[in-house]
Amino acid sequence: MKSENSASRNHGVETHAPTGAIRKLKKRAVLHPTFIIRNWQDLVRLLFTGMALAIAFSIAFAVRFDWTLDAEQMQHLLASLPLVVVVQTVILACSGVHLASLRGVSFQDLGRLVWATSLGSAVTWCVAVNAGVFVPRSVWLVDWVFAIILLGGIRAVAREAIEQWHKHLATEKSRTLVVGTCPTSEAIVRTLRATSQSRCEIIGMVARTEDSHLVGHYAGPVRVLGSVDDLHSLIVSHSIDEVLLVSGSLGGKQIRAIEQICNEAIVAVRVIPVLDTLIDGNVAIQPRALAIEDLLKRESVQIDLNAISCFIGGSTIVVTGAAGSIGSEICRQLVALNATRLVILDRNESGLFWLERELRRLGSDATVIPCIGDITDSRRMDAILAEYRPHILFHAAAYKHVPLMEDHPGEAIKNISLASARLAELASEYGVKTFVMVSTDKAVNPTSVMGTCKRFAEMFVQAIDASSTTMFLTVRFGNVLDSAGSVVPVFREQILRGGPITVTHPEIERFFMTIPEASRLVIQAAAMGHGGEVFVLDMGEPVKIVELAQDMIRLSGLEQGRDIEIDFTGLRPGEKLFEELFTANERLFDTAHSKIQSAETVAVDLDHLRWSLDQLELAAHDTPDAIRSLLRHLLKDCQASQDVKALSVSASAAGPKVPELVATEVDQLPRLRLFTPALTDTTGDPPRSETFVRISSERPQVA
Repeated sequence: MKSENSASRNHGVETHAPTGAIRKLKKRAVLHPTFIIRNWQDLVRLLFTGMALAIAFSIAFAVRFDWTLDAEQMQHLLASLPLVVVVQTVILACSGVHLASLRGVSFQDLGRLVWATSLGSAVTWCVAVNAGVFVPRSVWLVDWVFAIILLGGIRAVAREAIEQWHKHLATEKSRTLVVGTCPTSEAIVRTLRATSQSRCEIIGMVARTEDSHLVGHYAGPVRVLGSVDDLHSLIVSHSIDEVLLVSGSLGGKQIRAIEQICNEAIVAVRVIPVLDTLIDGNVAIQPRALAIEDLLKRESVQIDLNAISCFIGGSTIVVTGAAGSIGSEICRQLVALNATRLVILDRNESGLFWLERELRRLGSDATVIPCIGDITDSRRMDAILAEYRPHILFHAAAYKHVPLMEDHPGEAIKNISLASARLAELASEYGVKTFVMVSTDKAVNPTSVMGTCKRFAEMFVQAIDASSTTMFLTVRFGNVLDSAGSVVPVFREQILRGGPITVTHPEIERFFMTIPEASRLVIQAAAMGHGGEVFVLDMGEPVKIVELAQDMIRLSGLEQGRDIEIDFTGLRPGEKLFEELFTANERLFDTAHSKIQSAETVAVDLDHLRWSLDQLELAAHDTPDAIRSLLRHLLKDCQASQDVKALSVSASAAGPKVPELVATEVDQLPRLRLFTPALTDTTGDPPRSETFVRISSERPQVA
């Protein structure tokens, strides 16, 4: 009964197990009439296909007999022609050759046509032999060649006719250059030329500087007229109205230079999204306006997949701050890299909810476990580490807004310094293999509460490494582009409101990196670490914030001074004009990755840091002014301790002899106060006595 129903559903076609070429035909067309002919256009295409096959077979017969057919040969032709046309048309129809769009003829379409024609000729020959129809053997070969030529030629002519018709219908089209050479450039140009809705008349292509050898060649239907270096002269000589950039094929500096050339020539610039595949030529390409991300685009980051796979393979990984900009992207990258078990930790329940859904939607085999918790809650962190026993911990949770932390220094201490230190100690206690702390360039020579708290966290993570089996690493980088609350979305919101755009100082500069780039490099650095390192990411050249604002105004189609203003509000408390990526005491070393350096420095004594953090915890609920003063004092204290330790290491390396100080200079040297844990009483009050150390005013170089 089940087989009868099946047969009835298949319109009476027997469902024997197909083999060889017939299996391919059934897999593609399922021998279903409604698949072969979906609409009247398909019927017309099939009729033209049959006509072309009839002409090809007739020509083959004529060629075989030197274009002179007697009555007997004509009889053989007329007897075999219906069989050839019907069988070959059915084979071609079942292969779906007629379903391909005429606008997007490609080598794949040609290959499918050759395969289907070959199969059709073979099947027709078998049928003719079995039916006793006489056809000379040479006719089959000549017929195969002419069938391919005619069928391919009809499609090519039809495509050209469609393009010319659309070109004729268009009343106004902008003369356009396409800049950027990549594997999909040719397909993009073909689609733009074949789309009636496109208002672009593609005049030619412009190669990247590194692809200048392509100049003079043809990329599909258009010629490569020159390289980016020739862009201005090409715009003038060809009366260009618009320049389209192929997204992903150009770097930020090149895009900025191209935009400047186009602005000088009063030519519009837009971006074409990269297409990996054009499906039947029906994919609509919608060029978009230039975005700030295009101007700041950096070279794509290459990572060592083998090293990372070995690093994360089979591991349980915890990511704190998982719902944040960097934390969520680290999670996405880990899932893409086939992490086994991922514990996503954050106190933002909504963010965690959506992140979990997104990670599961990525289709990875990773087990994703959402955990709601606050990193300042030590008992909750203890419970999570005890339950999941992670091998790797990425610590990305922290407050990040400098002005807010200036007003709430106690919260910064609890959320950044104390939480990081306690999480590090818990990681050591539970035997976490690798602990990676995400840090910031604001921790270098900090002038803000946020930067100072991060610096304490950095020092603690580095100090605890020496006494733990856990490998503790720090990864330090600058601003990430378009993260929540960063300068780009703030400027975007101010532009939408009509301005003004507020910039604190005309000379202020910042390093920028995209979120995916930073996250990949954090994971790469973690895989490279051996413990105790402070990795510094290559941030490229700093960007002036006022220039960033001007770029965003221009990309919005506005003009500064006429449509929108830029107001300078003055530096905010704790804000610096220029950020730094490493301190004077740190020596940078290259690593195996070109975009990652290692900053080597002498670690602060761990007990000394623990005492400092105890003092900060006791003062966390004092007045903001008192907390800020204590932070500055304790940081200088730790830095002095670090300097003395560095001097000791340097002296030990040089030998037992210590340089003597000149007696007349002793009283003029700075007095650096060093607190020792032994001098602290059990109540946690400040030490009852102080040790004063006098050092040379010329800071020794750390070896």
